[in-house]
Parts: sequence; C-alpha cells; structure tokens
Amino acid sequence: MRIQKYIGLTMLPGMILLAGVTLLCQSCNSNAETNMADTKQAYIIPDSLLKTLTIDSVKEGELINAITLTAQVDFNQDKEVNIFPLISGNVEDARIQLGDYVTRGQVLAVIKSSEMAGYSNNLIIAETNLAATKKQLDATRDLFSSGLASNLDVTNAQVNYDQAQAQLEMVKRVLKINGNDTSGQYVVKAPIDGFVVQKLINNGMSIRPDNTNPLYTISDLKEVWVWANVYEANLDKIHMGDNLNVTTLSYPGRVFKGKVDKIMHVLDPNSKVTKVRVVINNPDYALRPQMFASVTITNTQHQQALFVPSSALMFDASKYYVVTYQGSGKSSITPVQKISSFGDKVYLSGGVKVGDKVIASDVVQIYDQLNN
Repeated sequence: MRIQKYIGLTMLPGMILLAGVTLLCQSCNSNAETNMADTKQAYIIPDSLLKTLTIDSVKEGELINAITLTAQVDFNQDKEVNIFPLISGNVEDARIQLGDYVTRGQVLAVIKSSEMAGYSNNLIIAETNLAATKKQLDATRDLFSSGLASNLDVTNAQVNYDQAQAQLEMVKRVLKINGNDTSGQYVVKAPIDGFVVQKLINNGMSIRPDNTNPLYTISDLKEVWVWANVYEANLDKIHMGDNLNVTTLSYPGRVFKGKVDKIMHVLDPNSKVTKVRVVINNPDYALRPQMFASVTITNTQHQQALFVPSSALMFDASKYYVVTYQGSGKSSITPVQKISSFGDKVYLSGGVKVGDKVIASDVVQIYDQLNN
C-alpha cells in the first residue's frame, strides 16, 4: 500500500509535465495556422493582364425577349405561276431549262398543234363569211332603194352580217387566248419575270390539255417566304408584327430582317408545332427555296432590366456568375440570375446594380484564379 502511494506520488510530476508540453504544442500549432492564414492574400489582377482586359458596366434598359426557331425557306406562292397546256400537240422546241431566269413574254417552248391549225382555219372561214354577208347587205340595201327589196329583206341581211361579225370576234378571241399564232403552232410564253423552278416538258413529248401537271412553274424569288416552327409552349411569345432576324448556314455572317406576317392556327398532330410565316425581301436571290434557316423573334415587354455584355457572363456548376471589379486589381465573383439574352446583351436579375464594373474579357481566367 505504501509502495503504490509512493509510485503515484513519484509519477505525478511527470504527468503534469507531459500535459504542459501537450498544451504548449497545441498552442504552437494554432499560432502557426494563424500565421499562415494571415500570410494568404486575395488574388490581385497583375497590371500586365489588367491592361488587356475589357471592363464594362452594368446598365439598365428595356427587356427584350428572344426566341430562336428552326425554319425553312420557301417560294412566295403569291408570286408563283404554274403554266398548263391549253391545247394538245407535240413539243418541238423546249428551249428553257430548269433554273433559268426568264422575263415576261419570253418564249419557253413551241408546240406543233392541229388544234391551232383548226383555229387558224376558223379565222379564215369567219373572215370570208363576214365579207360575203357584208356584200349581201350592201346589195339588199341598193335593191331596197330601188323598190325591188322589202324592209324585211334588209333586216335579214343585217342579221346575217351581225352574226358573221360576232363569229369572227369569237374566233379571234379564241386564237388570242391560245397565243394568236396562225401557223399551227402553240407558243408557250412566260407570264411573269422569274426563275423556272419546275419543268415537266421535253422535246418530242406529246401533251394534252387534261394533263394535271404544269409544263413549267415560274417563281419570282425577289421575295420569299420563311416558315418557322413554333412549339406549343412558345405560342404565347409570338405575335403578329414581331421583329425577327433570319440566318442561314450558307451566310453565317449575314442577317435578313423581317416581321411575323402570319401565324397558322393549326398544329401538326405529330410534331406539335405550328407554322409562322415571314416575308423576306430577296433582291440578290441569296435565299433559295428549301434552305434551312434559324429565325430569332424578338419582342419587348415594356419593362426595365439590368444587362451586361454576353462576354461577361460565366456559367459554372449550374449557376451564372459575373466577375465584378472594385479597382486597384481587386475583383470578386458575384452570382446572378439570367432572365434572357438578345444579341450581345444578357439580361440579369439580382447580384449586381446599375454602374457596377464587370470584367468582359478573359473571364474564365480571372474566375479560376479567384476560385483558387
């Protein structure tokens, strides 16, 4: 018993010394961590980099909503003409080819036709009949003046002459409708200026007027239609007269301006899209039917919103950020909420205020440095 007490008393100073040493070590570690934290500094943008950066400011303006839709270029059907055969016959000279530009009145093809020969023959008969009835009328009037013919005879001669004259006028109109050619040929002419976009006629081909297919289709491509596909969820965002931009793969740097001209009221049962029509001026024929296009429709809600350049916006971890600049090389990451974008503008809500400076170039580099 005495021995145990003696051992306990002997070890007590050592235990106290060990505890003191432990506390001292913990205190030293804490001081070291504090010193390391004090020496860590916020990232300062170097002057060499700062000189190359674009620094913009948060502005406020009218909120513009934009929707991008897939679309396809088509003919303007109001300026498209199908040319059907009016007579039967054999094609002798189909001189115009698919894609050729033609002017109004230009000869497209020549058809040898027995019907045209018949119209020419009818013209000769009608002219001869008119001349004969005119002579008969003049003779009857002379006889009436001499008392050798009655008033009834003059009346009958006048009726015959009038009928012959009417017959000649009818034959002339029929001949004119069919090209007014008296050599037995039917000449197909272009009714408008434009491009031949369909051709279903060849030399040696026999045609007849009950053919349901046109010989030629001519379209004036100085104005084209663009049909955009609008999904059901976006119908409330499209309005008649909304301004829009049309772009194509063929001309990536060119924007064609237009407005919503017509909104169809029928949805496709399979794709659940409705069509929106845009009329685009096409003076240099850059837009061609069947081209794929993108249509960006814009409209305003008459409300104000903050906006920054699109180059200032950073997307990371499913969130949007901007890097605000406080001066003297100091910057910070600021979370924001994106409302919409239009052109090079991004509309925001929250996080920033009008006049705040934002970095609008090399944002990824600065963002990574601030995160590290």
